[in-house]
Amino acid sequence: MKRYILSVLLSVLAVQASVVMAQDNVIDRVEWVVGDKAILRSDIEEAIRYWQSNGRRFDGDPYCIVGEDLAVQQLFLHQAAIDSVEVDEAQIIRQVDAQMNYVIRQIGSKEKLEEYFDKSSSEIREMYREQLYNMKMMDAMKRKIVGDIKVSPLLVRRFCDALPKDSFPFVPEQVEVQIITLEPEIDIEEIERVKSELRDYTERVTSGETSFSTLALMYSEDPGSARVGGELDFRGRGELDPNFATVAFNLTDPNKVSKIVESEYGYHIMQLIEKRGDRVKVRHILRKPVCSTENIKKMLLKLDTVTMDIKEKKFTFEEAAGAISDDKDTRNNYGIMYNKQTASSHFSLEELPADVARVIDGLKPEEISQPFIWMLENGKTVCAIAKVRSRTEGHQATIADDYETLRMMYQAKLSDERIQEWIKQKQKDTYVRVNKDSRSCEFKYPHWQFYEEK
Repeated sequence: MKRYILSVLLSVLAVQASVVMAQDNVIDRVEWVVGDKAILRSDIEEAIRYWQSNGRRFDGDPYCIVGEDLAVQQLFLHQAAIDSVEVDEAQIIRQVDAQMNYVIRQIGSKEKLEEYFDKSSSEIREMYREQLYNMKMMDAMKRKIVGDIKVSPLLVRRFCDALPKDSFPFVPEQVEVQIITLEPEIDIEEIERVKSELRDYTERVTSGETSFSTLALMYSEDPGSARVGGELDFRGRGELDPNFATVAFNLTDPNKVSKIVESEYGYHIMQLIEKRGDRVKVRHILRKPVCSTENIKKMLLKLDTVTMDIKEKKFTFEEAAGAISDDKDTRNNYGIMYNKQTASSHFSLEELPADVARVIDGLKPEEISQPFIWMLENGKTVCAIAKVRSRTEGHQATIADDYETLRMMYQAKLSDERIQEWIKQKQKDTYVRVNKDSRSCEFKYPHWQFYEEK
């Protein structure tokens, strides 16, 4: 009975595909059916163009490779929907903006990008959003499947003992970096200008002249939320800037606009959308005061003086970091930067922020960079000096010197094995059909159990 129902479902999906084909006068067909999801040839072609625009090369028939990629993707997405897995939509929108800008720079112009995809820029943006959303959902689902894998030093050593010598990874050049940052002063007149703009927005909303969402779309400097009328998804207090959270959780009337609040990102006004227990959903407008060129120059000169004083041994870099640095993440740790990806103080140049990597490239241990301007992730401009604490040349990994690298390699191997076993089981449990023309593909995952067409 189950197979009969699924066969009927496939017929319905095929009819739907043929209707689309007739309406658009474009040749299309169902290539895969995974559970209740049909994957059309046009879906595969669009994904191929997406990956090609991001520089991916295919070692084999791209229709086979991408078709199977989309089928495996559906295994994860279906389970993610069942398990109510969530991802950060605002982060996805920020990444889409960055990706669109990167691709436009690579291809030459927005018009050329639209010509390449034969879509409008808004349609391309939505395609990127969907692709990124699916990838984030897959990653979240994989983390849930893998769980918390912990390995002991003994197991890591056994893993390394069993590895052929030429299988040990090459560890690229690593550096430890210390940093001192100073925030240039922002003129009172500039802050008042920003506050005046926000007060004007509040008046316009209160008078009914326009909506908060329209103003957010036009003027907010938070690119992720501005595109959706300033809306932020439900957040808990710990997920928000403390000052922002205080005002957001005190809002009670969705028709009123909050007072102006300062956060680490700039100045905001906001409007309540909904509260659910200890989570709140608001829309906001962010405006960022701009540092004057003169104030930036003053701060660079101050850091130049600090550098001279360190070289003259009036105080150490570590003492200066603890006494004057505005970088809250490093000032109490002798200025040492922390690599969240590896949970250590060691970075490859690619892992460092671009502005920092540029100035420390070529510096020897204990050398201090020239003062430089650093654009932080939150959009703030700071002035900084950096010191190379240590530099390790690229080398073949050894358990004595690179235990953490090898531990992560072993952990990744165990995670991959768990994922592969999950996919194998899902292939057995899920109804899957593939177009007969694709049966000859050399699939990466060999355990597909394709249902035959009657």
